[in-house]
Amino acid sequence: MKKGSAIVIAFLAGVWMAAAAAQAATVDRIVAAVNNDIITENELESAFALVRKRIEASYKGPDMEKVIAEGRLQVLSRMIDGKLIEQRAARQGLTVRDEDVMATIKDLLGKRNIQMEDFLKTLEREGSNFDAYKREIRDQMIRMRLLRREVRLGILVTDEEIGDYYVKNRADYEGKESFRIKQILLLAPEDQERARRTKRLSEAVSIHKRLKDGESFDLLAAQFSQGPAAASGGDIGFVEAGTMLPEVDREAARLKIDEISEVIASPVGFHIIKVLDKRGGGNKPIEAIREEIKTKLEDEKMEKKYEQWIADLRKQSRIEIKALTAP
Repeated sequence: MKKGSAIVIAFLAGVWMAAAAAQAATVDRIVAAVNNDIITENELESAFALVRKRIEASYKGPDMEKVIAEGRLQVLSRMIDGKLIEQRAARQGLTVRDEDVMATIKDLLGKRNIQMEDFLKTLEREGSNFDAYKREIRDQMIRMRLLRREVRLGILVTDEEIGDYYVKNRADYEGKESFRIKQILLLAPEDQERARRTKRLSEAVSIHKRLKDGESFDLLAAQFSQGPAAASGGDIGFVEAGTMLPEVDREAARLKIDEISEVIASPVGFHIIKVLDKRGGGNKPIEAIREEIKTKLEDEKMEKKYEQWIADLRKQSRIEIKALTAP
């Protein structure tokens, strides 16, 4: 499967999984009606819980309640879109065989070098189980098939478009060495009291040990990182040498591809990084990056087409949003 659109990745980053886990909760106040389906307050708050924790940990401004309310509305909007996609897939009779679900799970674990036994322990620690995870993967596969059929189908990128993009963005493919990294960051400013910084260091060491024992960097980043892109496994993309904190920059330059660093202390806290790729200085010929540019342009077109597709789906549907309380 290709990288896919940012929209699809956003769905897979946790909103649907949290909503699915909430279905067993006691049904209480309805916060939205989507055609013949409903979303309850319990489901919304379960889906919003992780987002809320990140807002409370990272936002230090005076409008905390406003930011939390806006975040809750964004999560509800994504849940509504999820319901619409589920309904569309059901009307088209899209299904996925159990053996295909298991094959996908085994492929995902294999790519991340995770043993099934270790993965089951991780699910247990997170309060989930394998049956729930299988249901979520099945639902994701059905949604992806629908989106490929109705959104990606017909998207074409010509050689002329690839060439024009390369000419206009040549600077992106030349210059200083850059690193694509994943990061787990535990915030602990140097001016913080010593005991709290020491506690953060101990937590970072514990996470590092779990990584060395084979646990997924993506899952641990989503669970613990307070840095950018935590929900997508801490992948912050390519960063040019010299633009990161010096301590992190030096370690990124030293590491080999797919190697995980030791715990790195910096003025802002403690970092663990994994280098996914490196790009050297100089200019890359278009032949070397044709597929990369093609995928990027396809993703951009797909995102635009998705936005129109989901807007049309909303117009064709009965959607009612109730007033939200502020728990």
